[in-house]
Amino acid sequence: MREDSELSRATGNSKIDKLDFRLGAFGAAVPLLFFVIWAITTSVLQLSSEIGLVLGAIFGITLGLFFCKSKWADYAQGLFDGLAQPIGVVAMVAWFYAGMFAQVLQVGGLVEGLVWIGMITGFTGGLFVGLTFLLAAIFSTAVGTGYGTTVAFCTLMFPAGVATGADPTILFAAILAGAVFGDNLAPVSDTTIVSATTQDADVPGVVKSRFKYAVIAAIPTLILFIIFGGGGSMENQASIEASTNPNGLVMLIPFGVVLFLAISGHHIITSLTWGILVAVVMLVLFPIGSFSDVIRFNPDSDNIVEGALINGIVGYINMAILILLIVAAAHLLRLGGTMQVITSALVKWIKNSVRRAEVSMWAIVALLNSAITINTAAEIAAAPFVREIGEKYKIHSYRRANMLDAITSALGYIFPWGAPVLLGWSTINMMQETYEWLPSVSPTAVFPFVFQGWFLVIVMLVAALTSWGLRYQGKNGEELTQPPK
Repeated sequence: MREDSELSRATGNSKIDKLDFRLGAFGAAVPLLFFVIWAITTSVLQLSSEIGLVLGAIFGITLGLFFCKSKWADYAQGLFDGLAQPIGVVAMVAWFYAGMFAQVLQVGGLVEGLVWIGMITGFTGGLFVGLTFLLAAIFSTAVGTGYGTTVAFCTLMFPAGVATGADPTILFAAILAGAVFGDNLAPVSDTTIVSATTQDADVPGVVKSRFKYAVIAAIPTLILFIIFGGGGSMENQASIEASTNPNGLVMLIPFGVVLFLAISGHHIITSLTWGILVAVVMLVLFPIGSFSDVIRFNPDSDNIVEGALINGIVGYINMAILILLIVAAAHLLRLGGTMQVITSALVKWIKNSVRRAEVSMWAIVALLNSAITINTAAEIAAAPFVREIGEKYKIHSYRRANMLDAITSALGYIFPWGAPVLLGWSTINMMQETYEWLPSVSPTAVFPFVFQGWFLVIVMLVAALTSWGLRYQGKNGEELTQPPK
């Protein structure tokens, strides 16, 4: 019997439900806190690198061992349980497909085609940044993945925007802001689905009820991007204009295919797969490239396999490892009871005030998103607390889902140590191999300008403080303006 138990532990089949740490709840937070401090410090010192962040996550997890009072074998098993969570794996696979799709469009000349449009129409500088925000918002709402949107638009729109005089930092922020909009509003977004299902609400009703919050945040966001989006360097303008070519605009067809399929309700992997296939066909049929641009075998190369598809995967290997480690560290946070301690303290403060209850829900979601840098993971962690507090005060499930999702979608794309910000930064750095004139944008430089995220957080805080939009849950799930008797 003991041998079976050891085998189960060794193969990762024995789940760990609780871990005890020195310093209690704070000790459980050490792995994630160390990573956050490491990420901020290296970013401020301009020493950030993907593999360096992976090392920081490893250091944090290792440091957690010395704070763990439970058996180290149990700590290790809890870590493996966290690594095996679907959240990280799903995000990783979505990145790979989005990366392959964006790289195929890029080798087909879509960037050069977009630059050509900007040049002949005068849609440059701030206007291009505003357009980027709108297109990113539409694309992310259609495909349901802000991460995939970040990859695609940092590959395509970022070089095009910089080439047409956009400010690089504001342009990067516009891409992240568009991803926020879609992640929050898309019916097929993982955050939308999680927020609805965990609060026992229907997805269509949730989306309809949150539309006003998203739009109120988006209007000033668009205006600010247009105003502050210009002023980029035009030093390389002559060489950039010489490389523009409208032929690459044919690659908008596979882009449209992905949008159509996603809007029609197909899974993001299905949509992107068809987009890749159509893009490859367009690349071969039209005089814009060849099949060897997509994939080729070069025995003289260290990688052997080359081309757009392999670039779309290789560029995100380190980020895939990092996402798994962060999710695992967040899982250790839950096993150590950190979130339960925070929630218990807030419940004591709320007492009988509905307003305090909503502010507490806002605070819990914001706090967890500042620590757990994967927005869906943070949302799942916060969902039980939001539901417990909301149900106690009869707050409607739509309202609870909106409070949960809006803050999660917003803060997930703001913090410099957040996965989407690091993902975009990694993509931009990778594109410098193709466009030598492309500047890098530090994660710490971009976070103040992700206007959609900041406005959405503020809108929800104002809603909580003023009870604007507050609805109570009736006996049959109906929305009430007054608490039920």
